[in-house]
Amino acid sequence: MLFKNKEEIISNGETSELKTIREDILDILEHALNAVDPYKVVKKCFYDKSIVFDKHVIDLSKFKNVFLVGFGKASVGMAQAVCDYIDVKRGIVVTNDPIKKVKSSNIETVVGGHPLPNQDSVKAADKALEIAKKCDKNDILIVLISGGGSSLFSKPRTKLKDLQMVTSLLLKSGADINEINTVRKHLCLVKGGQFAAAAKCFVVSFIISDIIGDPISFIASGPTYPDSTTFSDAKKILEKYDLWEKSPSSLKKVIDDGVKKLISDTPKKDDIVFKNVLNFVVANNKIACKAAEEKARKLGYKTMLLTTSLNGEAKKIGKFLANKALNYMNLGEKFVFISGGETTVTIQGDGKGGRNSETVLGCVKDLDSKDVVFASFATDGVDGTSNAAGAIADGFTYDKAQKKGFDPTVFLDNNNSYNFFKNLGDVLMTGPTGTNVMDIQIIVKK
Repeated sequence: MLFKNKEEIISNGETSELKTIREDILDILEHALNAVDPYKVVKKCFYDKSIVFDKHVIDLSKFKNVFLVGFGKASVGMAQAVCDYIDVKRGIVVTNDPIKKVKSSNIETVVGGHPLPNQDSVKAADKALEIAKKCDKNDILIVLISGGGSSLFSKPRTKLKDLQMVTSLLLKSGADINEINTVRKHLCLVKGGQFAAAAKCFVVSFIISDIIGDPISFIASGPTYPDSTTFSDAKKILEKYDLWEKSPSSLKKVIDDGVKKLISDTPKKDDIVFKNVLNFVVANNKIACKAAEEKARKLGYKTMLLTTSLNGEAKKIGKFLANKALNYMNLGEKFVFISGGETTVTIQGDGKGGRNSETVLGCVKDLDSKDVVFASFATDGVDGTSNAAGAIADGFTYDKAQKKGFDPTVFLDNNNSYNFFKNLGDVLMTGPTGTNVMDIQIIVKK
């Protein structure tokens, strides 16, 4: 069972119909997550001693040795699929989950830092580079990339504490993930195609996308893909969010040296190192949302997939989605609206929460006394600074909050969405799911 507090979430429905709808939403989300299970999506790429993806067929018997490096929230499941199919001579996997490990004596599982890199993230990157550099031209290196990899897999150009500081500032600034990863790529020696450049063998990357549009150059900061950004871009982003002057002097020196071309920029698309590198996106938000739509139809709902590119300020997006559902003429049929993507939260207070719970909190007043149920879910199981995966609300939520003396606006202003829903028993609790394809919103209109 995916949701640890499933019975509580269901029982919080004020009517039998609401209880059924809440249970349906949880079932829809679980089906969506199963569709992007890291083990399953990687396993599908192996057939008859070959890697088969799209129009590519790579005969593994032609290589002397298989090596493996994985990093990200889905890396353990992805690596297990590879190890269950072929013999891996040596490998390392870096994850955020302290419990799950790859069941193979040849694979080391390391728990790195997230959302900020730590010393274990650096040690793991060093070991991965060692593996990559030892591969010869007759070997193949399989690289497993998923969300969270930017933090979990890191070899800073500057002091670790300086990288941690500027990353923390960026995460709170309202910058989008592409902007954040542009800066990361230029403060690290394994991002922006640099990891692929370290390997002198054939490289195949399996990627689970956690970014809108699946831009390989930004997923986990694109360690095996040509980089389209520059040191100048990184500096402009820090200036855009008024973080340049707040950044440590050693970090600013690295970027300024890069701008002046005193140090080499990240490898670009015409670099010969990418001649023997293939990158395959094996799972993304679109696959999860399509699976959610499929499950909703089986449960008897009419469906509408709004978008898989949702972005913007979380609390505003919540209102937008809720009002879209409220104003839709459904002619008496139960309707499920599905969307996916990744919103942002500009931190103003010191509360606990994340973009999913803040998305739902943003529309609680709009839902008051309406026949709509709204849930927003982080597919990695971790919503911002909380230990929840998101939240759910319906037409009775605002009334329940008022009876407890809770004003949604006050909680929003303090970025305290987790505690708002926790006290109402409406947080979604899963723990780390072992995958990450951004977020999914399910809205049911009766």
